[in-house]
Amino acid sequence: MPNAQIQVHVVYNKAEKKWEIKIVEGYTHDKKYDTQHEATKVARVISKQLKGELFIHGMDGKIRDRDSHGNDPFPPRG
Repeated sequence: MPNAQIQVHVVYNKAEKKWEIKIVEGYTHDKKYDTQHEATKVARVISKQLKGELFIHGMDGKIRDRDSHGNDPFPPRG
C-alpha cells in the first residue's frame, strides 16, 4: 500500500502567528501562510498529489476536519 501512511497537516504556529503545512514521511514544505484557508488550499493539492490524508487543525491544535485523497477501501468499511 504505497503512500497509505502519508499525512498532510495544516497547523498553527503560535510563535510565528502563521499557518504551516506539516507532511509526515520525509516530505517538507517550508512556506508559511497568513490564513488557514490559504494553507488548506495548498495542503489539499499536496495531499491529492501524494494520495494521502489531510488533517486540518484548529488554532488549539485539535483536528477539526480531515479528508482522504486515495488508498481508501471501496466499498467503505463500516
